[in-house]
Amino acid sequence: MQIFLDRAPLKITLLATIPLYFGNPKSASERNLVQLRLILPLTLCPLLFSATILRSQQTTPPRPMDSNELGRAHAILRQAYTEVKKNYYDPTYHGVDLDASYKSLDTRMDSAQTINDTFRVIAAFLLQLHDSHTFFQPPVRTNHSTFGYEMEMVGDKCFITHVRPGTDAATKLHVGDQVLALNGFAVKRADFINMRYFFQTLSPAPYENLNLLSPTGERRQVTIQALIQRGAKIVDLTEEGSANFWQLVRADEEMDHLNRERYYESGDLIVWKMPSFEVDVTDLEKMSSKVRKHQTLVLDLRDNPGGFEDSLKYMVGQVFDHDVTIADRVSRKDTKPIVSKTWGHAAFAGKLIVLVNSQSASAAELFARVIQLEKRGQVIGDQSAGAVMEAHDSDEFLGTDSRIYYGFSITSANLIMKDGKSLENTGVTPDEQVIPTAQDLADGKDPALARAVQLAGGTLDPTAAGKLFPHEWPTL
Repeated sequence: MQIFLDRAPLKITLLATIPLYFGNPKSASERNLVQLRLILPLTLCPLLFSATILRSQQTTPPRPMDSNELGRAHAILRQAYTEVKKNYYDPTYHGVDLDASYKSLDTRMDSAQTINDTFRVIAAFLLQLHDSHTFFQPPVRTNHSTFGYEMEMVGDKCFITHVRPGTDAATKLHVGDQVLALNGFAVKRADFINMRYFFQTLSPAPYENLNLLSPTGERRQVTIQALIQRGAKIVDLTEEGSANFWQLVRADEEMDHLNRERYYESGDLIVWKMPSFEVDVTDLEKMSSKVRKHQTLVLDLRDNPGGFEDSLKYMVGQVFDHDVTIADRVSRKDTKPIVSKTWGHAAFAGKLIVLVNSQSASAAELFARVIQLEKRGQVIGDQSAGAVMEAHDSDEFLGTDSRIYYGFSITSANLIMKDGKSLENTGVTPDEQVIPTAQDLADGKDPALARAVQLAGGTLDPTAAGKLFPHEWPTL
């Protein structure tokens, strides 16, 4: 069984466009994996039941549900309840009366008028645990959509970080714009992932309204139209020769390309841009052989959501001359250590600097914190995500010949570090905070990477640093 310490970057934004198992179609037994996920802490918020806000965004009235659809929604909620009762790591459920909550929300489900309404009820049941790795993964959407921009938290502010050419966003947004509000809600770090989950996964709409502040201080409001690709009404993945199946295969291949390892070499220094820990050990061995030829490594884990536990243990073993306990896995049943075996004389013994930001999660956070606790190197950048739990992934489907896929992520264990603390909801505090300003973003500068290279004894100005690893968009 492969153990995950998260998945591919921004997987949460893809949940509305691809079936909810990961990789190519496999048997149910092969897909029930233990995972640590990207999703940052999610809290039960008014958005979940803001039906009037959602409907105000629709260009056409939502189609009423029939009795069969409502029955399926009740069945999914019941499955969520069963999964939590069976697999959640805390038998007290943090004081939540699970039975009473289930009964209340099951009754509330009868008032749902649209499928999106039912999704919010199911999500509310799981999010009441206030756990970053316990959440509902709704079924694949018929129509695929993208707004053509990316935003992220930088310090305590939210900024537009990338804009896709040829989209409506490209005519109205600029990198470096601060996002003050999204669809009427103020954007704050504590609520950021809540908002993305609601607007992009549970209740995607044809457009989004943004309140912006430009780097020069200009305030404006814009409406961004989504680019929508019409899809089949029913997703059929039961035949390997189906169009849906091969579409997923191609998407998987493209994701592998986007998540490839990239690097920059300059004398005794190597900068390794590691986008994910979901990487084969053979690929890590190739990079490690390059790293060992240098005296200093800058490991860039920004935007890295994590990946395979085996990859994490390999990476830790590659930079320590002794075995290291990464964390203690504390489950409902027992406590077991996660131990990385050293590569001994073959391990990299040079200087190590690690870069993190608000989207560094799970395995990336564990690696960075181990480096700090063991005093192996320096961590610089921004506060990390604080999303470090182990979760049981339950992938479900409805139907026989044609299937509707959905799933649940249920936290099965907490991870306690050497200092006796969990990174959940706190993240890794860098040894030195270096975050870009709005103008830095607008100018394409990367002051954090430039600073890391400076600490490594090299020279790289922020403008050149910003060009080392250009952003790449997936094919529409």
